[in-house]
Amino acid sequence: MHTQQMAQLSVNHLDFAYPNGQPVFRDLSLHVRPGEFIALLGPSGCGKSTLLNLLSGFHQPSRGSVTVNGAAVTPETPELGYVFQSPQLFPWLNALDNVRFGLRMDGRIGAAAQRERAHHYLAMVGLADAADKLPYQLSGGMQQRVALARTLVMEPTLLLMDEPFAALDAISRNSMNEETLRLWSKLGQTVVFITHDIDEAVFLADRVVVLGAAPAGIQSELRIELPRPRIHRDTRKLARFNDYRNELLDRIAPAAQPA
Repeated sequence: MHTQQMAQLSVNHLDFAYPNGQPVFRDLSLHVRPGEFIALLGPSGCGKSTLLNLLSGFHQPSRGSVTVNGAAVTPETPELGYVFQSPQLFPWLNALDNVRFGLRMDGRIGAAAQRERAHHYLAMVGLADAADKLPYQLSGGMQQRVALARTLVMEPTLLLMDEPFAALDAISRNSMNEETLRLWSKLGQTVVFITHDIDEAVFLADRVVVLGAAPAGIQSELRIELPRPRIHRDTRKLARFNDYRNELLDRIAPAAQPA
C-alpha cells in the first residue's frame, strides 16, 4: 500500500448549468472526509454523472469551487482516479498492457518496474493468470476488474466511480461490489461512487447522498452504520440493511419530482 495522505474532497457553493442555460446545480456543497466511501444516489436526470465531471475537473462550475486537499481540482490532479461505466480497454492490448498504459504515458518509472506494478494490481483484483489475455477473451466482469486495476496502478488517493458495474449481471455486480470493498479496506482511498441502485449504495457506502431532480442538488444524506467489513453477502440479509433500503426508497420518491 502506498503511504500518500488520503484525499479530502470539498465542494463549496457550486452552481452549474448546461450550455443551453438549463441549471443543473444551485449552491451545492459537499464535503468528503479522507478515506470515506460516499455513494451518490438519485433518479435519472438528477446530474449524478455531471457532478462527477465537476469533481474531476472535466467541467468547470459557473460559481463555487471543487478542491482536493485544498487545491483546485483539474483532470490532471494526481490524487484522482476515474473508473467509467464501461471498461474502455484497448482491444489490441492484453490485460497487463492495458493496466500498464497509464504508467507508460507517465514515463516516470522504467518498463520493468511498470510491468511489476501492473502485475501487482492485476493480482490484487484476482486476475494474476489473465495478464496475457486480450479484452475479447475476458468476461464483462473481468474486463471491469482490468479497468479497476488500470486506475489503481496509478495509486490515486481519490477514486471517482461512475456506475462502473451497471452493465453487469446481478451476480457479477454483487461480486464486484464485494471486490471493491475488499480493495478499499486494503488501500483506504477516498471514494465517491455514483449509482442508481439502492442496494449497491447501502452495501458499499459509509454515507449515501441523495440527489433530487435538477436543479435541486442534494436532497438528503443517510449515514449507513452497518458493521464492516461488509465483504460477505450476508450483509444484504440483515434486517438493518432492509431498513436502510426502505428509508432510501422513501427519500428517492420525492427526490424524483422536479424542483
